[in-house]
Amino acid sequence: MQSEKAMLRTERTIQLTPSVTDRDHVQGPDDAPLTLVLYGDYECPYTRKSLPAVHALQQQFGGQLRFVFRNFPLVTIHPHALRAAEAAEAAAQGQFWVMHEELFRHQRELSDTSLHEYARALSLDTTRFAQDMATHAHLDRVRADVDSGIASGVEGTPTFFINGRRYVGPYELEALQTALKLEFERRDR
Repeated sequence: MQSEKAMLRTERTIQLTPSVTDRDHVQGPDDAPLTLVLYGDYECPYTRKSLPAVHALQQQFGGQLRFVFRNFPLVTIHPHALRAAEAAEAAAQGQFWVMHEELFRHQRELSDTSLHEYARALSLDTTRFAQDMATHAHLDRVRADVDSGIASGVEGTPTFFINGRRYVGPYELEALQTALKLEFERRDR
């Protein structure tokens, strides 16, 4: 495992591009001193495995942490990831985060039929959802996330950024806690 110093040195070399904006899906206060950005893929088992750590960090840091999710579907190895990302965006009728969790919970069931069933179960406007999915209404949004990931050096999922700097290290809770605490201390200097 890399030393903490090595992780921090690497983090400083790769910047998040663009930084977090109003178009992002955000949980937590805008003025939080810590921002954790996750580039993820709804069909990626490693992204799913990173989520318990993210949830625990949100609980631990509370209002000190802002969490952002950006889509990075790995379409060459995950055939349903792009449509799942579109479905999450189509659920942004106030239900993005609920659909986000639903997609990861049913990661192996991401066919178009299943996506429409999840929309119905979440009481979304299913006519609007179906139209958005049929017309790929949110494809540009997903592509913008992918383009930002590429510009930020993302090559796989999950990829994390802490306060705009790439986090290089394990995505287990303890490692992410340590990196966030170090960043918090760095900010206080």
